Amino acid sequence: MTTSPAAIEISHLSHRYGDHEAVRDLTLSLMQGEIFALLGPNGSGKTTLFRVLSTLIPMQEGAAHILGFDVRRESDAVRRQLGVVFQAPSLDKKLTVAENLIHFGRLYGVLGRELKARVDEMLARLGLADRQRDLVEKLSGGLRRRVELAKAMLHRPRLLLLDEPSTGLDPAARSDLWQYFNRVRSEDGVTVVLTTHLLDEAERADRIAIMHRGRLAALDTPTALRAAIGGDTVTIRTGDAHDLDSQIALKFNVQPMIVDGTLRLELPNGHEWIPQLVEAFPDRIESITLGKPTLEDVFIHVTGHQFWTNDSADERDRQTTHDETKTRRHRDKETRGSD
Repeated sequence: MTTSPAAIEISHLSHRYGDHEAVRDLTLSLMQGEIFALLGPNGSGKTTLFRVLSTLIPMQEGAAHILGFDVRRESDAVRRQLGVVFQAPSLDKKLTVAENLIHFGRLYGVLGRELKARVDEMLARLGLADRQRDLVEKLSGGLRRRVELAKAMLHRPRLLLLDEPSTGLDPAARSDLWQYFNRVRSEDGVTVVLTTHLLDEAERADRIAIMHRGRLAALDTPTALRAAIGGDTVTIRTGDAHDLDSQIALKFNVQPMIVDGTLRLELPNGHEWIPQLVEAFPDRIESITLGKPTLEDVFIHVTGHQFWTNDSADERDRQTTHDETKTRRHRDKETRGSD
């Protein structure tokens, strides 16, 4: 009996921009048919990984296979397995919805009646049939994202790869987006892989890889990740976190974590600890709160840091945007040539 290859198999992958190591020795396996989220703040390495897997930038170290094809040596075959949705729009705003789809289909060698049938199918599936003659520049952000999805699925890929797909969308449009993800997974067997910095969006995935400073910090289902916290989260604000930290550890034999000047304790039955802590240190505690574990708590638990935005990483991403655009154009030329 032949075993189907993993959707994505990554082994010891690293990538650098000059002296900065954006992805560090990453090993990861994704199953076919799952909806998988790469979660992390800006600078965590998820967008660099997206660029490597989508063949926008060449691999430097390690190995990656997509549906059995080697990303380094079989890039043309890899591209034919992928539907890619970029964070920045890749539509021609001066063309209509249908014209954008037709143009993209021809790049992938879909022609004639087959092309028309597929365009009609995707317009219907994404609720765009009545918008097919509208110029893209006249569409809302949510509708443009639907056109991006229609374009990405037109050649019937086996894996849909998306970079921050919910950026700029309102809650209703985000809900529509996830309905479509579940539909293509259930009806077409498509594997969906997305990068996101939105904690509530990652909650909807089957599994999550939490990335931090280029490394894989945690990997599991949302439920299992939250369960790993092992209890409730008690957060204490105080004037001197380091001093109170040592006093709590000495008195209660528990070890708080200092995160951005606050104390955090992960405790079973956290509500029972609050009166004990307040009674023991009434003049030291400015405020104390109790919460059930969230993905943000998981991130803090595995990294020791808040889930923040890294401005320096934003700057690096802006500097690489021009190179990415040139690479995408080169890739389109290669696609036309191979057809």
